[in-house]
Amino acid sequence: MSTTETTMRGNTYSLGHTPQEYERLRAQARVWEDATGRVFDQVGLPSGARCLDAGCGPGETMRLLAERVGAEGSVVGMDADTSIGILAVEMLHRTGHRQCAFRTHDLTADEPVPGGPFDLVYARLLLFHLPQRASVLARLWDAVAPGGHLVVQDYDLRSVSVLPDLASVGEVGRVINGAFAAAGADAQVGARLGQLFERAGVGAPDGTDVTGRIEPLGTGYRMLDSVFRSLLPVALAHRITTEDAAAATLAAIDRDATRFADSPMLWPLMIAAWKQKGRS
Repeated sequence: MSTTETTMRGNTYSLGHTPQEYERLRAQARVWEDATGRVFDQVGLPSGARCLDAGCGPGETMRLLAERVGAEGSVVGMDADTSIGILAVEMLHRTGHRQCAFRTHDLTADEPVPGGPFDLVYARLLLFHLPQRASVLARLWDAVAPGGHLVVQDYDLRSVSVLPDLASVGEVGRVINGAFAAAGADAQVGARLGQLFERAGVGAPDGTDVTGRIEPLGTGYRMLDSVFRSLLPVALAHRITTEDAAAATLAAIDRDATRFADSPMLWPLMIAAWKQKGRS
């Protein structure tokens, strides 16, 4: 239930690297576009700024940044998955955002983030997947220029639910959370961003933002279904479910999405935190 749309795509990324997963990430990014834009507006991203999108995924947030910084600014997407980064920049250049570039880099590597400093360092649904999340956050902070901002958005999955409670949705949630935990992810990292900022030496955030999303189960179940399918290899490898049980679960949620199409379904919360670096 990650990204990113946007995550670091090394071996820690549990959702796979298939065309289907890339498309899921694009759709997920569009869902949170307004929430991310609102945070950028609160930070006050100026025209001409140099930006880093850490764990850029398919480039949807790079586009938002490019629209704000203009042709005089620059946007670097960074990801360990070279394939998705190349596709992202090709798409951005086709739509006129020539100020965008991509660099392959494993953000968990014990080395400075290349290309800095940046006026804005941004990461969405990146720390979720990383056992080394505090050290990665510290390196991202080091890449922020004096006067610049670090902005992080991440999920808290505890809010995912439907009214009335349905066994099919509960089982999907159990498998998803179990698979993420087995892969070393933190499904509540969004709520822990303040603590992580402190642990990473960033200091208490200057501000936070929490965004929710509710939609009918008849359409919202597609998000659960796609994440379940992307995580299924991990869930099977760790014996969290079986192939037969998974097939039965997918059939059950498909039926319930028709029977209870109007039932309200709550997505994960998207939580943001940001910090401005002082000028020396």
